[in-house]
Amino acid sequence: MGKKKKKALRAAAEHEHDAHGPMRALAAMGAMRALAPVAKATDEPPLLALGLGTLAIGAVLRRPALARSGARMVTSHLLATALKTVMKASVDRARPNVAGASPTLEKGHGTGDTNLNAFPSGHTAGAVAVAQSIAREAPAAAGVAKLVAGSAGVVQVARGAHYTSDVVAGAVIGWVSERIASWAIDAAGRLVEHRREASAEAEVEAHPS
Repeated sequence: MGKKKKKALRAAAEHEHDAHGPMRALAAMGAMRALAPVAKATDEPPLLALGLGTLAIGAVLRRPALARSGARMVTSHLLATALKTVMKASVDRARPNVAGASPTLEKGHGTGDTNLNAFPSGHTAGAVAVAQSIAREAPAAAGVAKLVAGSAGVVQVARGAHYTSDVVAGAVIGWVSERIASWAIDAAGRLVEHRREASAEAEVEAHPS
């Protein structure tokens, strides 16, 4: 990365850090700790459990649409998790609530320090991926699902865990992950249907009435 690019990124990070000053002050208040349960609800285990549960219920009740929705949720979430993990290892960025007066934004070193893993927001990535999966199979629930996903991002900013740009990046990752996962699932579904039809035609030809 060139010196000019580094300088521009640094300046952008400092401007965003300054703009988040009031939010950091708000996050320092004890009342913001009440948002912790909301944040945990959109963490990886709960979202994955939701997807797996939906898939299992759909399979048991023999409801293809519900099972397919669960499959989309699980696949999208796993892909979003993989992408955000790669990006977190590629960028070192201190979270707003620990950055102090000098925000950190530089090339990543694969750090395991969660305080330097602000970019991008994993909670938002997972929440958006799952919300988009639900919206695709159940348009009637799209509004609620997207509202929850949006709230997940807002909560991360309000708690001082992420900058706005972290949340935006996480949302993009979640959206892209759902699109890729749904493409793969739909392609697999078409392939299975094609083979089923071909098998039926072959059966008819082998045993004509």
